[in-house]
Order: sequence, then structure tokens, then C-alpha cells
Amino acid sequence: MIAQLKTNTEHKMKKSVEAFKADLAKVRTGRAHTGLLDHITVDYYGTATPINQVANVTLLDARTIAVTPYEKKLAGALEKAIRESDLGLNPATMGDAVRVPMPPLTEERRKELVKVVRGEAENARVAVRNLRRDANAALKDAFKKKEISENDERRTQDEVQKLTDRYIAEIDKLLHQKEAELSAV
Repeated sequence: MIAQLKTNTEHKMKKSVEAFKADLAKVRTGRAHTGLLDHITVDYYGTATPINQVANVTLLDARTIAVTPYEKKLAGALEKAIRESDLGLNPATMGDAVRVPMPPLTEERRKELVKVVRGEAENARVAVRNLRRDANAALKDAFKKKEISENDERRTQDEVQKLTDRYIAEIDKLLHQKEAELSAV
């Protein structure tokens, strides 16, 4: 029971960190990267489909993404989906491909993005702490039901705390990397 609890808690904490990484990837810096468009969906025969499943997404240069649809008639729908996304990008159709230039970030926008990233990091930390709380509550219940000893409960709480510390440190490391990336001109 204890081993399963620790495994489940660690797995969920890992998922929280992965979700935080995905959120960080959506925050754009001045540089282009193909992962920026991963969460955008386009209407493909009545179905909302991720862009990377209906088009080839590549980098033309450090500041431009090229989106080449597998079917030429999708170019307009791709352009519309990118323009209406929450990224604030202004794509342009060039022949059968869509070019997505990355506008340079202003100093004000950089500071705003750092605040957004810090908020995302705090949300990830809270998620990890909530998982610790849930694990500790499960341990207390098991102790009350006499399924585990008091020593097992304390030892496992310490191990869960070490897991929590490890994943919060990883979140902080990712946050500092993204802040440095956003601050670099």
C-alpha cells in the first residue's frame, strides 16, 4: 500500500511538472520554435485537428515558422486558426504555405511574460503541494484504520516530502531558465 501510494504520488507530481513544461512552451520568446503552434487546432473536415497533423511545421529562420499544409486548400484555414489563437501572431499565406513571423518582444511585454511564467510556476508548485497533502491524508487514514504503523506513516511522510522538494526544485529550475530566455534580447 505504501509503495503504491509513493509511486502514484511521484507519477502525478511528474505529470504536474510536464504540464508546467507544456505551459512554458506556449509562452513565446522572440525566437521561433515549432512547438509554439502545437496546441492550435484547425477545422479539418468538421473535426478540430492539431496543426502538426494536417501540415508540416518547420523553421525558415530564427524568427519565422513555415506551415505547409498537406492539402493546398487548408492554407486559408491554417492562417485563420493561427491568427485567432492566443499567441498574437500575424501569419501570411505565400503560395501554398503559411509564413508566421515572430515579432520582436518589447521590454514591457517581456516583463509581462515573466509575470505570466511566474504565475504558471506557482500553479505548478501548488499542484505538487496538493499531491503531497493528498498522500499525507491517505497515510493518516491508513494509520487510523491500523493498516500501517506510526513509524511507517512518519517515514513515508518524510519520503513524500523529499519527492515534493525535488519536484518543486525542478519547477524552480525550469522557471529560472525561462526567465533568462525571456530576458535575453
